[in-house]
Amino acid sequence: MAEKKEVKLIGGKHPADILIRPILTEKAVRLNEDYGKLVFEVHPKATKPEIKKAVEMVFGVKVKKVNTMIVKPKRKRVLTKKGRLYGETRQWKKAIVTLEKGQTIDLTSIEL
Repeated sequence: MAEKKEVKLIGGKHPADILIRPILTEKAVRLNEDYGKLVFEVHPKATKPEIKKAVEMVFGVKVKKVNTMIVKPKRKRVLTKKGRLYGETRQWKKAIVTLEKGQTIDLTSIEL
């Protein structure tokens, strides 16, 4: 019978609950190539120390620094037969994680 691997919780949260998905835009890929920074969508209530521990546990790398920001919702308009409908995109939290020198993560193999 296979043994279950015990996962350490970070602040009461599983690391997979803190790191939602990697952001792979042109700017994020350029940040990774030039400066060794990774960009993730993270849980809205995750703190910088929790994000740092989650990245170190999941990917096995050393994190130098974590910067976070709240991405505000943008207003969107949809035209229908009955008129205009207004809505918003969702608000989310972004984390830019700077790795120590010599540390790398292959962005194409990331699965959260």
